[in-house]
Amino acid sequence: MGANNAETKGTARARQRRGGLGRGLESLIPSGPERPTPASDGASNGIPLEVPIEAIAPNPWQPRVHLDRQRLEDLAHSIRTHGVMQPLVVTNADEPGRYTLIAGERRWRAAGIAGLATVPIVVKDVAPQAMLELAIVENVVRADLSPLEEAAAYKQLIEDFGLTQADVADRVGRSRVSITNTLRLLNAPERVREALAAEQITEGHTRAMLGLGSAADQLAVLDIVLEKGLSVRQTEDLVRRWLAGVPVTKQAHVERDADEIRLESRLRDALGTKVALKRGSGASGGTITIQYYSDEQLQSLYDRLVGEELW
Repeated sequence: MGANNAETKGTARARQRRGGLGRGLESLIPSGPERPTPASDGASNGIPLEVPIEAIAPNPWQPRVHLDRQRLEDLAHSIRTHGVMQPLVVTNADEPGRYTLIAGERRWRAAGIAGLATVPIVVKDVAPQAMLELAIVENVVRADLSPLEEAAAYKQLIEDFGLTQADVADRVGRSRVSITNTLRLLNAPERVREALAAEQITEGHTRAMLGLGSAADQLAVLDIVLEKGLSVRQTEDLVRRWLAGVPVTKQAHVERDADEIRLESRLRDALGTKVALKRGSGASGGTITIQYYSDEQLQSLYDRLVGEELW
């Protein structure tokens, strides 16, 4: 029950973070009668049935390239305790008794790691376009797609299935502006895309750099962002100065966020020593450097932070 509640809360947070999807997976799955399956007549009535894990193949339209191994291990641990709480959504494959995933790849792979022989499924009859749409929606709801994976999936819907950006926005429950902005990420220079994929920068950093007129300018700004660990706001300021013709070098002074300065000051007051706070260039994280000037001060800091004697 605890694992299920955690997954529900995580989904809610992801929905808020990604702008909300008014429709769920079921709104994209045809509600008409499905083809009967050899496994059980109950499948055609939406009743979950158990099938061997080996009878299921992954979704060939899955837009997600990377699956976090630790998250799979955590889900596998939950599945060992509680089982697969939500059936996988599949469609019939060409061979009788074989199925292709539509939604639920993380659960399917985690069930394999957990050693389950069978998993619950619900069989739906959908076209390849709907399989891609459903995979996108599931991943966007769970915030499982990287920005570039999401952009590539939208591009595939447009190029392979002839959808407009407005069509894509309607299918996945996002605004048209959001779709346009995400697709723009694919126009970034390769080195910028690599930095985004490696989470050295965020989608916000990339969008700011795309405001520059040339790839050379974008790469120059990328070097400064990575070297100085600039936040998105600082990167936007840097781009504005660049466009205004203000000389900018890697050594140029960049204004720090007021919140960052205030937090650093409070840490310094609380610990009674010099503290340097530097945010990372990714979505979160950074470094805190605490100075000490004697063994006695180190002992005092250790006592305060850990609550026990160092020596």
